[in-house]
Amino acid sequence: MEENQNQDAMQSGATEAPATGNVTVYSTPTCHFCHAAKDFFKEHEVAFTDIDVAADAEKRQEMVEMTGQMGVPVIKIGDEVMVGFDEAKVKAALGM
Repeated sequence: MEENQNQDAMQSGATEAPATGNVTVYSTPTCHFCHAAKDFFKEHEVAFTDIDVAADAEKRQEMVEMTGQMGVPVIKIGDEVMVGFDEAKVKAALGM
């Protein structure tokens, strides 16, 4: 029953609260799109964990195992993983 109410609310245009605190950005210091993603989260007051995969080999390997590639940024919102920064996809994942 609760699931149907959530679906009804989503269909009526209501959105859930953003998944703040559950956002991770795998990035490098020289990546322009990484900076854009992090700026977006800061501007929208979305808490995120920033992981510098240039400096952390273990986290870099974690990112490669998760995505199958080395491109950054990798943005993880809840269980959803995105390669690259697509503002519309990020907003949708956050329920904005």
